[in-house]
Amino acid sequence: MTVREPLFIALYAFLGAAVAGLAGAGALRLIRRRSLTASLAVVAAVAVGAMLAGTLAVAQAMFLSAHDLSVVTTVVAMAAVVSLATALLLGRWVVARSRELARAARALGDGGDFTAPHGPATAELEYLSRELAATSARLAESRERERALESSRRELVAWISHDLRTPLAGLRAMSEALEDGVAADPDRYLRQIRAEVEHLDAMVGDLFELSRIHAGSLALTRSRISVYDLVGDALAGADPLAKELGVRLVAGHVEPVPVEVDAEEMNRVLGNLLVNAIRRTPADGTVAVAAARAPGGVVLSVEDGCGGIPEADLARVFDTGWRGTHSRTPPAGAGLGLAIVRGIVEAHHGRAAVRNIPGGCRFEVTLPAPEG
Repeated sequence: MTVREPLFIALYAFLGAAVAGLAGAGALRLIRRRSLTASLAVVAAVAVGAMLAGTLAVAQAMFLSAHDLSVVTTVVAMAAVVSLATALLLGRWVVARSRELARAARALGDGGDFTAPHGPATAELEYLSRELAATSARLAESRERERALESSRRELVAWISHDLRTPLAGLRAMSEALEDGVAADPDRYLRQIRAEVEHLDAMVGDLFELSRIHAGSLALTRSRISVYDLVGDALAGADPLAKELGVRLVAGHVEPVPVEVDAEEMNRVLGNLLVNAIRRTPADGTVAVAAARAPGGVVLSVEDGCGGIPEADLARVFDTGWRGTHSRTPPAGAGLGLAIVRGIVEAHHGRAAVRNIPGGCRFEVTLPAPEG
């Protein structure tokens, strides 16, 4: 054999295999929407066909005898039969696993839970099963949250409807009494009407604020301000209510540390916490405010003398509509104040929490420390 003969053999073999490969590529394109079994059969046929074409091309070039050519062809044909049979078996197995996975995924799409098919699978199908299982778990959590939110919405609508109906009925009665001239003390009626209107205005304001929080449209105008100033403004705003109800309002240890917040929104947070604490603390009780640095940022706290919250209710304190009492009249409120607190604090990338302390509760707002 000369040096050039191996090159000619390789060239003829490549040309024969290339023809088979091109034919196989065309067949795969034609059946690309068919079953995986058919694609595997074509791949196996291409492999055997490429070997057969290359062998025949080399045989013709080397002028093999008819006997040798017959032997080679027989060997290749047997290999083709075995390859095609193996490809068909593998294809049917993979397709069966794919159909089982599709049925399980269909159950997930219909609102059920995903249960991975039992038995061995290819690495790709196994990976897909794990991803579908993880997706199923996330969807289950999402559905549970959606059910809780829907229940909270229905409860809130019912409570707000009641809270609106009560002052409106009072306003109607007082206005009719004034209109008919039967009010014994018109000035007192006018003062009550004004108080009810202010109550309704505050309720509508809370609803508007909560709707902006839930819609993600709460725009914050951040500025660097001292916590000392925030606490001072909040105490000044809540002091008249504390005096009216006979509650002592004190400032504990307040460090003058800076925070980058929307001052107006954070005043609303502290105001809501203070009003909530004052209304639930008995007369001669104490509400204390403090602020200090912490590893997680800056912590503002409000401690009251409400007597504590049942452990089962602690996780629901910041939920929309939660009141902590079955009463539907003031001071229970509309159950929006603490939900607004959490929404504003989370918009500042902080967190709100509550825990029981001896004789009452401690609400904590943790804000991130300012950069720089």
